[in-house]
Amino acid sequence: MAQVTEKASGQREEKQEQHNVKPLRVAFQGERGAFGYEATQIYFGKQQNRPVEPTPYRSFAEVFRAVATGDVDYGLVPVENSQAGSINDTYDLLRQHDLFVIGEISHPVHHCLLALPGQKISDIKRVISHPQALAQSDAFLRSLDVEIVATYDTAGSAKMVSEEKLEGVAAVASASAAELYGLEILASNIQTIKDNYTRFIALGREPAPRPTTAAKTMLLMITAHQPGSLYQCLGGLAEEKINLLKLESRPTRQRPWEYVFFLDIAGHREDPAVRRALTFLAEHSIFCKVLGSFAQNI
Repeated sequence: MAQVTEKASGQREEKQEQHNVKPLRVAFQGERGAFGYEATQIYFGKQQNRPVEPTPYRSFAEVFRAVATGDVDYGLVPVENSQAGSINDTYDLLRQHDLFVIGEISHPVHHCLLALPGQKISDIKRVISHPQALAQSDAFLRSLDVEIVATYDTAGSAKMVSEEKLEGVAAVASASAAELYGLEILASNIQTIKDNYTRFIALGREPAPRPTTAAKTMLLMITAHQPGSLYQCLGGLAEEKINLLKLESRPTRQRPWEYVFFLDIAGHREDPAVRRALTFLAEHSIFCKVLGSFAQNI
């Protein structure tokens, strides 16, 4: 009996300790029920085993600003979708802010068509959602004789339909948004490509601790505007047998037709081969900056 009492006491202390842990305030773009809201809870809540307070912001720029100023502990923003491609705003903001990428999560995106209770698909004359969600559901939406209107957020569109009692209007959003805002699901999994994922990156003011699993390093560089510059830099990675996982280019916005390159490479910045490669890149580029090394999402 003493052992049972001791065990029960230990469980109570553990629960009390978890209850006393201050929730992490994590910024995301959109409203409660958005896919960023879901990914925030999974990444910080389940993976890091911490209570999470998802904090909504209207734009990606506001998320970056909230992390940079310390208004929140961390941020989570989308960087690419398996169907629609890269999120250009995120890449531009990564260059503008002095923040670290501390992790990533690939979150499944299952779009639904949501409307007020009692509405049927034949009643719908307008569909609203974030441009990315509309693009990812284009085949289904083309089959409907409806007006397509872009808004700032998926869950925000669902919230608008609910709060404004918009008859004849449907939102493209998640099933959790339907539950949160009291809407009915008229159609499920309407995304054109059924295996649809969005990769989110976590933002922090300090670099992530070195992971015990496979690592990835994200960096940006600007090469000289002359033939062979990028080829030469990438040759430094090949020489060290480092796998290039992704290469993305964005305008520098300083001179026409000059670009900044974002690279995802396998390995941690402290690995000897990666360290040598980064030194090579720094010597053969105009500018090179490591955005972060973190656990690779396999």
